[in-house]
Amino acid sequence: MQFQGTADYIADKDLMVAVNAAIRLERPLLVKGEPGTGKTELARQVAAALGLDLIEWNIKSTTKAQQGLYEYDAVSRLRDSQLGDERVHDVANYIRRGKLWQAFASDRKLVLLIDEIDKADIEFPNDLLQELDRMEFHVYETGEMVCAKVRPIVIITSNNEKELPDAFLRRCFFHYIRFPDVDTLARIVEVHYPGIKQALVRNALTQFYEIREMPGLKKKPSTSEALDWIRLLVSDDVDPSDLRGDARNALPKLHGALLKNEQDVHLFERMAFMARRER
Repeated sequence: MQFQGTADYIADKDLMVAVNAAIRLERPLLVKGEPGTGKTELARQVAAALGLDLIEWNIKSTTKAQQGLYEYDAVSRLRDSQLGDERVHDVANYIRRGKLWQAFASDRKLVLLIDEIDKADIEFPNDLLQELDRMEFHVYETGEMVCAKVRPIVIITSNNEKELPDAFLRRCFFHYIRFPDVDTLARIVEVHYPGIKQALVRNALTQFYEIREMPGLKKKPSTSEALDWIRLLVSDDVDPSDLRGDARNALPKLHGALLKNEQDVHLFERMAFMARRER
């Protein structure tokens, strides 16, 4: 079972090595990188390339580790007991399976994505240590032990918003997705927009990287934002020669796709004002 990328996802050699190493070691693959660099999409493409089903667990700030295992609906059971419902005699009727339980119950190998684990409370990763390591957990209400029938491929993503515990990191294979260089990003653009004018791509990417290197920029535009921007340039049939060669001299065309806060917009406006004064 080897991941070698897909026609829809440009994966460099190091990333493919990391995915295949995690599969061989049967360890969770922890993927970090800037937002928009394809961490979530990686799990989908691994599943597609290997012909496996995918279960996605999208983590929020309020998500608890227990929700990934199961939840006991005591309120519904109380209500049913008051109504005389026969279901109340079997507590299993009020156990809702979480994403980990669904993955463990599968008869065939699949990919389990735990997306943006750093959004949750700092104790969240620690609360999943044993379950991800041993691939089993105990259901206290029914007394059963849930064990994975087939060990899933676990891919965990993080935007590095907070540090993860050392004990958790020890159990993972780690890979950092670096921001793509201009040649790689050009290949990614070609995958999404085959046959696009190369002159437009060349000029757009030149300006895009100038924007990313702008001193004082609060939020650098990501790969996904570059794709959105180029899509708009194509749909508006922008002439490649109309793109400014130096991003510091003016706001880029359709800048709302790239600049996502007022501080960065004001930064470009100040740079443009200063450039006009110097002429």
